[in-house]
Amino acid sequence: MQSGTGGGRDETAEERADRQWTELIQEIRVAQTGVQILFGFLLTVAFTPVFAGLAETEKTIYIVTVVLGALATGALIGPVAFHRIVSGRQIKPEAVAWAARLTFTGLVLLLATSTAALLLVLRVATHNPLATWLVGGVFTWYLLCWFVLPLWARVRYTAQR
Repeated sequence: MQSGTGGGRDETAEERADRQWTELIQEIRVAQTGVQILFGFLLTVAFTPVFAGLAETEKTIYIVTVVLGALATGALIGPVAFHRIVSGRQIKPEAVAWAARLTFTGLVLLLATSTAALLLVLRVATHNPLATWLVGGVFTWYLLCWFVLPLWARVRYTAQR
């Protein structure tokens, strides 16, 4: 059996690809649920009585948010379609790599969607310029949780091995 690339696992390239695919699908399930719920709620906003009374700025933020949500949904569902189309073609490692790229893109788009949706809600709910600062703080929190901390851990703990 071939040894992995220093990860401490004794698995073949095919076994590694299978494991990585399973892990990736589990991650996508979490992100897909969030983006689909958010996107679903966003789609209903345009049909509420309040929507007609929104200022053009809020309507523009809404349109941008819906488009971002649609893009995030596409990117996070994309790996499933990718797998279905290439299944059985003996390219699992390549499928895992492309699915990981789509998932990362989906997470970035989900970050943008969540931030834009929060901006819209806080602007409409508060009519306060402080809303932009609050959204900036939440955006920073998302960046820290989703990207900075994992990248820090990746650099810190993989450099020691």
